[in-house]
Amino acid sequence: MRSYEASPRGVVQRWTASSACRYITDRPASRSALSSRAGRGDRGCSASVRARRPTGALCWFRQGQAAAVSELDLLVPRASSASASAAKAMEQQHHSAPPPGAHEIEKTPSGRAAAAPMDVESEPAAARAAERIPPWREQITARGMVAALLLGFVFTVITMKLSLTTGLNTTMNVSAALLAFLTLRGWTRALERLGIASRPFTRQENTVVQTTIVACYTIGYGGGFGSFLLGMNKKTYELSGENTPGNVPGSYKEPGIGWMTGFLLSVSFVGLLSLLPLRKVLVIDYKLTYPSGTATAVLINGFHTPQGDKNAKKQVRGFLKYFGLSFLWSFFQWFYTAGDACGFAQFPTFGLKAWKQTFFFDFSLTYVGAGMICSHLVNVSLLLGAILSWGVMWPLIGEQKGNWYSAEASEHSMSSIYGYKAFLCIALLVGDGLYNFVKVIVISVKNIRESSRRKSLNRVADADVMALDALQRDEVFIRDNIPTWLAYTGYALLSVIAVIIIPVMFREVRWYYVIVAYLMAPALGFCNAYGTGLTDMNMGYNYGKIALFIIAAWAGKDNGVIAGLVGCGLVKQLVLISADLMHDFKTGHLTLTSPRSMLVGQVVGTAMGCVLAPLTFMLFYKAFDVGNPDGYWKAPYALIYRNMAILGVEGFSALPKHCLQLCAGFFAFAVAANVARDFLPRRLARFVPLPMAMAVPFLVGASFAIDMCVGSLAVFVWHKIDSKKAALLVPAVASGLICGDGMWTFPSGLLALAKVNPPICMKFTPGS
Repeated sequence: MRSYEASPRGVVQRWTASSACRYITDRPASRSALSSRAGRGDRGCSASVRARRPTGALCWFRQGQAAAVSELDLLVPRASSASASAAKAMEQQHHSAPPPGAHEIEKTPSGRAAAAPMDVESEPAAARAAERIPPWREQITARGMVAALLLGFVFTVITMKLSLTTGLNTTMNVSAALLAFLTLRGWTRALERLGIASRPFTRQENTVVQTTIVACYTIGYGGGFGSFLLGMNKKTYELSGENTPGNVPGSYKEPGIGWMTGFLLSVSFVGLLSLLPLRKVLVIDYKLTYPSGTATAVLINGFHTPQGDKNAKKQVRGFLKYFGLSFLWSFFQWFYTAGDACGFAQFPTFGLKAWKQTFFFDFSLTYVGAGMICSHLVNVSLLLGAILSWGVMWPLIGEQKGNWYSAEASEHSMSSIYGYKAFLCIALLVGDGLYNFVKVIVISVKNIRESSRRKSLNRVADADVMALDALQRDEVFIRDNIPTWLAYTGYALLSVIAVIIIPVMFREVRWYYVIVAYLMAPALGFCNAYGTGLTDMNMGYNYGKIALFIIAAWAGKDNGVIAGLVGCGLVKQLVLISADLMHDFKTGHLTLTSPRSMLVGQVVGTAMGCVLAPLTFMLFYKAFDVGNPDGYWKAPYALIYRNMAILGVEGFSALPKHCLQLCAGFFAFAVAANVARDFLPRRLARFVPLPMAMAVPFLVGASFAIDMCVGSLAVFVWHKIDSKKAALLVPAVASGLICGDGMWTFPSGLLALAKVNPPICMKFTPGS
């Protein structure tokens, strides 16, 4: 029995013994075996099930238990091009007994918002339809790459806005798959109506386009534009305190399109090659689930059915409707923002006293949409963190002004209350990150040891119960092999380029820092990819933070800050991208997509991201006041990462008075909360807040947490009113809200660069 915790999206779908008779299409050569098995299976099926089961359906029970079926046999329509060996293996199952304990096959995604799964039982003809798997070159199309470029730009703008405002980023794989499907299906339908012949739109093309989009926008939020790269600029250097020990004069580097693009090109592609030779081991041999990759595959497979087409039409209407509303609302708000603290974004929803502590609804539909995608627990944790910090901690620490910290210190100096905000946030992040880091390592080691013990025992049994469907997926995944020499040669060549280029870009970074990082990366990448496959937690950011502390301390006082930030970027990019690649390989494995086409999509998407992300960032950087703690574009993680580097250089002496004790308490709370979530009964553990989410409002404020909770409340009410409709339309509506508001940022940035200012400032002041 396997239970998939997908991304924060999905619909609970239960397959029980009474409904396990599903329509299975196979080669004609295999139908005799199926008929024989189905005949024997009638003894275990209810009369109603037998009556509605078409010829060739598989229903095999013994003592009330169903035969073991591959996890996605009930979800993935079968193709007709199975190998002869696969057919033979299926025939050999004719007289084999079903394994015990397989009475229920269940998929339980953790979230709420996913497109409705395909209804195989209501579409037997579709399930039996033969499907040709196109060669890997045909899976990569010009129209697909154009769609990926356009949608990659859209998602890059959105993720850049999220990174530079709150630093919070949600996984948008499902939104990318949905919009890729809607765009290309709409294009092919338009050509059909015009009488123009076009290539059929397949699930494989959909998968490649989705992979390319994700690879593109991943550079937008994973490239460090809101964290380690921005942490090098002069404004963040000044906010950290020019007289702060460790923050040495001149230790900054202003952003520039040239060097940022070069840096990303030199470090981003290495992650694609580091684990390439191990893709079969991770996906097939270890059978890692990669829950987000599996959820995306289920969604894409569901799209490419007649029922998926019907649902897609409803989703298109929902997406376009809320995209238009969101874009027009953002456009309308712009007219009232001619000045600081102006407009609906500063509306004192709960009164001016609460507004001063950032408790207000700021009408940001981007975060309302993000709240619809994220789980209720994430959103409630954000609100609890906002209440704890802005409602309790900061007012109490503010009363100690002149006692704990100097009354003359700048409000944003690290020696003032801002130091407490930054370091208590860091304590929660590090506590949560270290706990999960150790947890994933322990789980991975334990799982590898157990797998090696079971391997010899299960080899024969696995061959007996493996469905034709699973054999075909494995065959497609292995058939289009990627040469191992390509991975090794490419990794070595790109490493040499990075060793030469990066010390030239950053004089503080020694060439041997880069060599050490690149020698460690494959081992760290494997640990992270294995842990991600088990837990769906990509720990790339935590590996990066560990590298930041180590390299900052290694480089010393004069060079430690910049060297630590660059080292963080090197390790994080390598480890993060390699795990993301394995997620995509899992998606490709389950959609019968060639790994070669997936790798090409990743390379093209990464190249797009390395160009689009710096251009988008510089537009925002020039048009808006990025990094201002009192403004909209706070970019809080830039200051957090720089202060972590200072902490690595100076140690605890960099902390304000009593801050170390408070940090120890918050660190212990983060660890205790995670322990409670792992060891309490599930009915209690689901109420324990997430420390990582609680930390985000510490610097950003409470307003966006309220936005997220509004989105969560909307989904909760919608599910209570009409659960089926909500499950179908929530991802489309959320994507529309995020994309509409996010896309308005681009024209508003162009207007700001052209010195076109809003005509009105709407501000609220106390009455007389």
